[in-house]
Amino acid sequence: MGSVHSQPPDNAVGNMADPDQIDLQDVAPAEVAEIDLYQRREKIYTRKIEGFFQRVRLFTGWPLLVGYMVLPWLSWDGRQAVLFDLPARKFHILGLTFWPQDFPMLAFLLIIAAFSLFAVTTFAGRIWCGYTCPQTVWTSIFMWWEQKTEGSRNQRIKLDKGPWTREKLLRKGAKHAGWLYVGYVTGFTFVGYFYPIRELLPDLWTGHLAGWPLFWIVFFTLATYVNAGWMREQVCQYMCPYARFQSVMFDHDTLIVSYDPKRGEPRGSRKRDADPAALDLGACIDCELCKQVCPTGIDIRDGLQYECIGCALCVDACNSVMDKMSYPRGLIRYTSERELAGETTHWLRPRIVGYVAMLCVMVSVFSYNMFTRTPLELTAIGDRQQLYMTTAEGDIDNVYTLRLLNMDEAPHRFSLTVSGLEGATLIGETEHRLGAGEVRSIGLRVRAHPDALTLPSAAITFVARAADRPDLTASAEARFRSPL
Repeated sequence: MGSVHSQPPDNAVGNMADPDQIDLQDVAPAEVAEIDLYQRREKIYTRKIEGFFQRVRLFTGWPLLVGYMVLPWLSWDGRQAVLFDLPARKFHILGLTFWPQDFPMLAFLLIIAAFSLFAVTTFAGRIWCGYTCPQTVWTSIFMWWEQKTEGSRNQRIKLDKGPWTREKLLRKGAKHAGWLYVGYVTGFTFVGYFYPIRELLPDLWTGHLAGWPLFWIVFFTLATYVNAGWMREQVCQYMCPYARFQSVMFDHDTLIVSYDPKRGEPRGSRKRDADPAALDLGACIDCELCKQVCPTGIDIRDGLQYECIGCALCVDACNSVMDKMSYPRGLIRYTSERELAGETTHWLRPRIVGYVAMLCVMVSVFSYNMFTRTPLELTAIGDRQQLYMTTAEGDIDNVYTLRLLNMDEAPHRFSLTVSGLEGATLIGETEHRLGAGEVRSIGLRVRAHPDALTLPSAAITFVARAADRPDLTASAEARFRSPL
């Protein structure tokens, strides 16, 4: 339990010179608010609203949702277009196949995504949260179905306060059944990215599905049901770390959803044809529609708050009221703190330029590595039990284990050679045919004449080259040991 102090009344101003002498009894009770850190969640009943920004969300969130649902069902070169095959350690993404050895590229891609999010946040605030975040998209679906089954905001409030009747039971049952169905489709699709989805469906319905895939379907079904149906804004406020560190990326020029107090205050109700100036009122009619449509339950008129996800529902709501009152739009709008203060927003600033420049460099490096990536890997490990052997003819042998991985989608015949040591030859099978995705361990000896050795250790290089594709080449370095 804690106390939060607001501005003290006039009779306490005299004590402001010595803060230690301020007593709580000098502050009016109405000016002290207590916050229970473990208080029970108050359910938010959102009002449905239409507007420009809500139509924009149809072209941001929904394409990602449709893509998520459809991608596993698409085929590419005879296989599932996107499949993370963990048992085979292959990750198929459209026409590309990645292996665990490619994880550095995946990490680099995640860094690029993070920098992109930072750049967008610095420029336009939390538009990712408001328009494309999965939590926002799925919550919107759940809220839409809730409105279809339980009615408008007032009808839902009345239904929750009323006694349990047959109608209430049917409406609540239909709502939760719809939520569970959406959760099931979400969980099933997610598992379909790791388990061939065309096999997953018949295996699930015939009861032949293994335990782990079934567990993850149930887990993600319930996770979606709880997060989007019950927790909703609590995920954004308490679970999502992005809400906590977003302020580090904001500056006075960042576009945020803001209420214009200079134009809106003092707020108050009035008739539609009344003159606000004659009533000494601002443009805000205090209808609280902006608060009723907010999915996180905040009042945007209180200023910037970390709970705001930038969805612009309050903007559309306020604009609809301004249209009815024949007032100019924009009382609540996307703007910057600098513009609210009467200054000009600086669109091109060092932080934005730095982010864009860094993104261009990282995307260029990633693209270069992607297009020059060789789907072949060769490693060489020397025998640790016996560093070298001497033959009857006086030559020196070193034993190596080569690991050759064909990451291409086609089979190839590879030849092995060694270089770096004059007169060195390979003893063993040097021609190998590997199928697509096949890995093979190869034992070989490297033989060298003592006259070619001048140091106890010499660097050598193994090279694997495809006979039908000369550009498919990989190399591995090793050390050749001798008794010198």
